Amino acid sequence: MPQRAVFPAWFHAIAIGSLAIAAFCTLFLALDVLRRPQKMGVMNIVWPLTALFGSLLWVAAYLRWGRRGTESGTHSELVSAAIGSSHCGAGCTLGDIIAEWSAFAFPAIAIWFGWHSLFADKIFAVWVADFILAFIIGILFQYFSIKPMRDLSVGRGIIAALKADILSISAWQIGMYGGMAVIQFGWFAPRYGGLAQVASPEFWLAMQIAMLAGFATSYPVNLWLLKIGWKEAM
Repeated sequence: MPQRAVFPAWFHAIAIGSLAIAAFCTLFLALDVLRRPQKMGVMNIVWPLTALFGSLLWVAAYLRWGRRGTESGTHSELVSAAIGSSHCGAGCTLGDIIAEWSAFAFPAIAIWFGWHSLFADKIFAVWVADFILAFIIGILFQYFSIKPMRDLSVGRGIIAALKADILSISAWQIGMYGGMAVIQFGWFAPRYGGLAQVASPEFWLAMQIAMLAGFATSYPVNLWLLKIGWKEAM
């Protein structure tokens, strides 16, 4: 089992500061969409969630492209792909938060997903749970976006959501997991003697960085999905 990393006080303070700023940004966006509800209802959940990883950058994106009044549905493909990627990332973020804390509180969950049987390290089993839950939530978010836009039946809406987001969510998770692996095994383990644990600010700072990597890998996929018409401009 990997050792627990020991972080210096300055790094601990940076992690806490980054999470505090993100929490403030999330609260700001949650209050703002209450005052200015989005035309697409699911975006009232998506925008605050994006601030958990995107912090001030995503607040700026919301103020520029997402706030009601500036959101006109006439965004360029580049902007629409960024919003679509953020939409995907919101589902992944929520799924990862739920899965990580659930496995922390109830370690048996990690056993269900392969800890001790398929994986020696708990982290990999939890990543399986992360992916499954993030995928389900991401598809639900996409369903509640695409169904009203196209006025689809429930069945057609589910199929359209799967078609639109399977590649997008997979691309996001590849970037996110790759980012976490580099941070945990390539940085924290050799530099600080182990891995950051879920109940530590450093773990969630790493997750913020990894989510940005997920955005980077998901963005070109979302741009391509827009170009071929599998995804709607947002």
